[in-house]
Amino acid sequence: MDRWTGLAAFVRTADLGSFVAAGRVLGLSPSAVGKAVTKLENRLGVRLVQRSTRSLRLTEEGRAFHERGRRILDDLDDAHESLLRTRESPTGRIRVSSPIVAYHLLLPVLPAFMARYPDIELDLDFSDRIVDLIEEGVDVAIRSGQLPDSRLMVRALRPFRLLLCASPEYLERHGTPQCPRDLKAHRSIGFRFPNSGKIQDWPLSLPEGEPEMRIQHVMTCNNMEALRGAVTRGIGIGCMPDFLAQDPLKSGALVPLLLDHLNAPGQFNLIWPSSRHLSPKVRVFVDFIAERLFTSECQIG
Repeated sequence: MDRWTGLAAFVRTADLGSFVAAGRVLGLSPSAVGKAVTKLENRLGVRLVQRSTRSLRLTEEGRAFHERGRRILDDLDDAHESLLRTRESPTGRIRVSSPIVAYHLLLPVLPAFMARYPDIELDLDFSDRIVDLIEEGVDVAIRSGQLPDSRLMVRALRPFRLLLCASPEYLERHGTPQCPRDLKAHRSIGFRFPNSGKIQDWPLSLPEGEPEMRIQHVMTCNNMEALRGAVTRGIGIGCMPDFLAQDPLKSGALVPLLLDHLNAPGQFNLIWPSSRHLSPKVRVFVDFIAERLFTSECQIG
């Protein structure tokens, strides 16, 4: 039996005056209670209970330890009850790290989450910087790409698509590309990944045997919002996630291009530090976001 069982056995025996009565409360046999108390005494190196054939009596050390032990068990009971209440109505602060572009995904669903869990405070950090969740005390993050860190738990969100888009004004001036090779004659806007400095490859499917095509950019930027703004203003053709392009596509401010020539699945993941016990507040956040994000795909073409 562990130390808490021994403590509970001793305190209940002292409260009720016998191993039999303590056993009824604890769901143990009288002999099991007696053995637990004996093991506790051996571990402490003092006798807590004087035993006789007719009665049990606490020693002086036993009386002092009984009061401390009872307070410890009461605190444990309070902690257990508090945890149960927290599981029913999670409370506390959750630190969330997310790429800047993902606020388009998070913000629409957060009001419903906060209405359901009013005692949870969200601390949102929108940054394209790679965050060390464990070192920086982040509870949950949204990330894309490979996740090699074995200390992290992962839940995949529904995939999204990458699209090539241009404004109607741009296409009126420069024409509409009909195949990937046509892009060589067009003005393009590139996206530079903030962490690596690499330029994003456009997800074009070329006919088998054709060499890879390098796109020459007239502008590059490291922010997807800026890229979308440049594309909608007619500066050139750009590649962006479907959820970022959805509203301007619906309004006609952007036009999708070369849909039959794109092979562009994208994937965001929810990640959090690995542990045997996920806190209730983080569990409900992960479950809620996983259910709500990408529940309806952007309809293109």
